[in-house]
Amino acid sequence: MSIEHNLDPNRIPKHIAVIMDGNGRWAKKQGKFRVFGHQHGVKAVNEITEGAAELGVEYLTLYAFSTENWNRPKIEINALMSLLVKTIKKETPTLMKNQIKLTTIGQIDSLPGECKAELQQAIDATKDNTRMTLILALSYSAKWDIVNSVKKIAVQYKNGEIDLSDINENLISGSLSTNRIPDPDLMIRTSGEHRISNYLLWEMAYSEFYFTDVLWPDFRKEHLHEAISNYQNRERRFGKTGEQIAEKKN
Repeated sequence: MSIEHNLDPNRIPKHIAVIMDGNGRWAKKQGKFRVFGHQHGVKAVNEITEGAAELGVEYLTLYAFSTENWNRPKIEINALMSLLVKTIKKETPTLMKNQIKLTTIGQIDSLPGECKAELQQAIDATKDNTRMTLILALSYSAKWDIVNSVKKIAVQYKNGEIDLSDINENLISGSLSTNRIPDPDLMIRTSGEHRISNYLLWEMAYSEFYFTDVLWPDFRKEHLHEAISNYQNRERRFGKTGEQIAEKKN
């Protein structure tokens, strides 16, 4: 019996965040340029989006492009932006067919005009879809988001809209770009790297982490099922003891 059939449908993560790592190394193994890996990584995006929706995951966030990625060679950045435009244009009908809503987090205004236009068209076209929300983290930095949140709160305080006592976790969470998205239950990173690379730092305070050596272009539904199976075999305590969790279940 496959891992998928052994998964508990009542314990599927509501929100999965993914760091799609390993495209460059995958391409190098094929004796190709890094862009070749990014192109083949699109199949993994399609597989995992489809697989997550099939399992009942409500939110899937993909770390597509970080603010640090702007430091890569210009030729790679241009190729990535071109690939993003083509992929969004090609996959929007599939998103509509599968009732998947597309949205973004990050400094979207820093993207090239054509990218922003294609993104907005896809976002507008899928805004009423309800099966799953697919979030693309583009030109995203968790530190940027937290700093931006602090600035918003500082302005509110300066204008007398809030008191010092009003500043708490909920206010900060509500000022982040992820304010309408639940915190991730599970974070998956491919390629064997064991770090979170400035990704959802505030939101992943109590997320479960799953690291795999599989390079992103090779990541498929069965790997997603393995990650969720691993997640379901963990005890999420959120600072409590195992005994307290057991008592709550009973």
